[in-house]
Amino acid sequence: MTPHELIATLEKHERWLKRVTGGARAMMPLVDLQGHNFNAANLQSAKLSGANLSDCDFTRANLSQADLFAARMTRALLTGCNLTKADLRGAHLRGAKLKGAILREADLRGGALLDRRSPSQMSVQRSDLSGADLDDALLSNANLAGADLGECSMVGADCQGAQMSGCNLSNAVLKSTNFSNSDLRGANLAGANLAGASLRGANLMGANLTGASLRNADLHGANLDGVSLASVDMTGANITRSQDNFSQKVQATLSAHFAWINSNGAKGTRATLDGEDLSHIGLEKVNLSGASLKHCTMVGAKLRESLLIMTDLVSANLQNADLCGATLDGSNLRAVDLTGARLDGAEIGSVDIKGPDGRPTGRLWPANLSGAKLVKASLVRANLRNANLSGADLRGADLTGANLIDANLRGALLDEAVLTGAALPLPDEDEDD
Repeated sequence: MTPHELIATLEKHERWLKRVTGGARAMMPLVDLQGHNFNAANLQSAKLSGANLSDCDFTRANLSQADLFAARMTRALLTGCNLTKADLRGAHLRGAKLKGAILREADLRGGALLDRRSPSQMSVQRSDLSGADLDDALLSNANLAGADLGECSMVGADCQGAQMSGCNLSNAVLKSTNFSNSDLRGANLAGANLAGASLRGANLMGANLTGASLRNADLHGANLDGVSLASVDMTGANITRSQDNFSQKVQATLSAHFAWINSNGAKGTRATLDGEDLSHIGLEKVNLSGASLKHCTMVGAKLRESLLIMTDLVSANLQNADLCGATLDGSNLRAVDLTGARLDGAEIGSVDIKGPDGRPTGRLWPANLSGAKLVKASLVRANLRNANLSGADLRGADLTGANLIDANLRGALLDEAVLTGAALPLPDEDEDD
């Protein structure tokens, strides 16, 4: 198409949009338009399926409801372009600049194109936006299912309610992006930077978050079923996972444990969840007494005011967990990692051992925190009376007002720990002066 023909086509399209005599819809399927300038042009509802639009300038152009099915738009400049409800199925947008573009309700799923010049040839391809610049783009309710967005930048973009299941977002920069109520099932977010992103109510079931950063992200109400957070940076993230977000095994085990507790052992069974990933689980004010949670990953778990009496937590990872007001009397916390955890007002003391007749024997079973890591943990007004803290790492911990009477602190590290108002055990008589 010559420049003269292209200008004439655009003029007729404008007349068609205004319903003026002599107008005609722009019909340019499979046309090679590489490098042309469409700055601020009005191409609403234009047909450009399969067209070569690579390196074109569509800055502030209107391509709303345009047919861009399988169009090649590699490196195209689409800054501020209006692509509302555009058909971009199977489009190639690798390296395109879409900063501030409007893609509300646009369709970016994969697509198949039949070449009219070779009727027997059909190519099936998914939308390619790898490396694209989508900063501040508006993609609410857009359909990007299966699209390739690897290494793209979507800083501050609005993807609220978007369909993004099966998307490749590996190594993408998604800082402060709004994914609220979006569908990200099975998406590949490995290595993605989601710092400050909003994922409230998002469906991330089965998504790959290996090595991703979710620092200060909001995941309230997000579905993380089948998602491993073991290698994810969750610093400052707002996240609570209900029991429904975990496997059927975990749900059934917890239900059976609660039945066991409520029936005094007549029904159900004691929970054994050794080695399970229970990161960010929300179990506030529940009774997990007697459960076996050895080697569990419970990073960021919400266990405020829960009962964990005589619970086995050997070598569990409870970094940044919230155990304020929890009762852990007699629990086995040997080698547990409570770095940065909050245990303000927690009871971590002893239980009275009872005889066969149910009467106290006068003997105590203290909580075992030997070798525990409590670096920078908050234990304000916590009760650690009689607890075994031998070899524990309490460097930088806040023990303001804590009760450590008769606690075993042999070999414990207390460098830079805050002990203001704490009740400490008497000096060991065996220690050298």
